Amino acid sequence: MSVSSPCEVCNRADVEHACDRCSKLVCGRHFDDDLGLCIECAAALTDGEDRQRIPGSEDMPDGVDTYRF
Repeated sequence: MSVSSPCEVCNRADVEHACDRCSKLVCGRHFDDDLGLCIECAAALTDGEDRQRIPGSEDMPDGVDTYRF
């Protein structure tokens, strides 16, 4: 992709990619090609070892163990 816009992470380089999760426009330095995500979304979804993060009780607010819709 070639868009004439600055990277939404560093505001310096030209945009080369769009994050599949948040649609943020980022340069090649701030995009994970393997995941198709910007570095911010990739960091939020992995635990640093390229494994998917598994939600657990630490992800829930205090005193909440279920959600009802």
